[in-house]
Amino acid sequence: MTTVYDFTAKDIAGHTIPLSTYKGKVLLIVNTASKCGFTPQYEGLQTLQNDLADQGFAVLGFPCNQFAHQEPGDAAEIAGFCKLNYGVTFPLFSKIDVNGAHADPLFQWLKKQAKGFFGSESIKWNFTKFLVDRSGRVVKRYGPTDKPEALRGEIEKLL
Repeated sequence: MTTVYDFTAKDIAGHTIPLSTYKGKVLLIVNTASKCGFTPQYEGLQTLQNDLADQGFAVLGFPCNQFAHQEPGDAAEIAGFCKLNYGVTFPLFSKIDVNGAHADPLFQWLKKQAKGFFGSESIKWNFTKFLVDRSGRVVKRYGPTDKPEALRGEIEKLL
């Protein structure tokens, strides 16, 4: 696997989606959770989606329940929560693991491409973000405390 486009993922409805669907777009791939202190970042993520989608940008949200069980709901509950509370229209995918033996292959790859502090591959918490350029290569990894609006300039440079 050499680019994000080599992977598939199940969307929130359970359909297998080839990530090559997003070929040529700048992507922000985020592990999300509905009951986290960082959950309000959904608003900033949706603002980026609204403002930059027509320039070839997309946010891809991957719910994860590995951090203090902060994403306990099923697919319908997650989708409903995101739509009702934050007006989320960007693609959401099925709940996954991002660390450990059952980590999703996409996230295994993302973590190898952009390591965290001190070279760690492990994702530390919800709302870790990976910025991917139009060629499907990871440009940068951002931590949970990096607010979506603070990433706008770097995203726009890739557009």
